[in-house]
Amino acid sequence: MLGLKLLTDPRWANIAESNLEEILSDHAWCEQKAATNAITLITQNSEYQDLVDELTAIAIEEMQHFQMVIEIIKKRGYTLSRERKDDYVGRLVKFSKKDGSRNMAFIDRLLFAAMIEARSCERFRVLSLNIKDQELARFYHELMVSEAGHYTTFLNFARKYSTDVDVDKRWKEWLDFEGELIQSFGTREAIHG
Repeated sequence: MLGLKLLTDPRWANIAESNLEEILSDHAWCEQKAATNAITLITQNSEYQDLVDELTAIAIEEMQHFQMVIEIIKKRGYTLSRERKDDYVGRLVKFSKKDGSRNMAFIDRLLFAAMIEARSCERFRVLSLNIKDQELARFYHELMVSEAGHYTTFLNFARKYSTDVDVDKRWKEWLDFEGELIQSFGTREAIHG
């Protein structure tokens, strides 16, 4: 369904599980950044009422996920680490088109969001199926379903609001780029790492 070119090696879940405090901190910050991205899209494209409505709901949900992860961190006696740079997301940002029309930048921002949601969904699936901690396995299964919905929302808005971008062609470019990019990741206790 997601169209990703390369799936995560299930052994990445062992890396994540070897330092749950770190993976949970990284995950919390991913949720915060996802909420911020949705708010930015609303701020820059407020003329689209359906987008405002849907992305407001997503921003709230992402912050609820942030809060849920924070509660797990506290319950387990862990400490939320400071936010750190996400190299995977940084490389996706560089791939985004910023030099075309306003619509092209808007559509690429939606595709950027869809890509992150797709990979997060896939990583949450790997965690839900491969970690021994049953509480977290259930938690990540629930989030996997949520991320799949967000992925679809962003991709559908890109298709709806494109005026000068062949969205399917550009999405294929995103998938191809991400398929190459992800080969360099999957070795750290990070959702995208």
